[in-house]
Amino acid sequence: MEIEKKLKEMGLKLPKPPMPGGSYIPVQIAGNLAFTAGQIASIDGERRYLGKVGDGVSLTEGVLSARDSCLNCLASLKQELGSLERVKKIVKVLGFVNSAPGFLEQPAVINGASDLLTALWGDIGKHARSAVGVAELPFGASVEIEMIVEI
Repeated sequence: MEIEKKLKEMGLKLPKPPMPGGSYIPVQIAGNLAFTAGQIASIDGERRYLGKVGDGVSLTEGVLSARDSCLNCLASLKQELGSLERVKKIVKVLGFVNSAPGFLEQPAVINGASDLLTALWGDIGKHARSAVGVAELPFGASVEIEMIVEI
């Protein structure tokens, strides 16, 4: 089934691919792997869920931030690959959570990205993952996601 059709059925759509916020490219292809740059929850230029998860950003908002960050990764992949149907396997997701002191639920936050990928691709959407708490993220983002996919 077409990935974008599944997104629509979930009430979601791919945003416009975000412009890089620095001196890098959004996706790097190496052999049969595509590596995305880190993406935050900025949908069509509007930054969402800013701040620290656990202090001003709720766990639920953190999960939504991870989902939206993942959507930006997918939008960048589509722009580079021409179609998300070229994705053979989601290999790895790396998630950074702008965490308040004492916040320890980074894995639950990054589930926002992981659950989306599994819902879209089924078994090939299951992946290795890291969920890391950090003191700050660019532009005050609450979550940043990067991905490695097999194409």
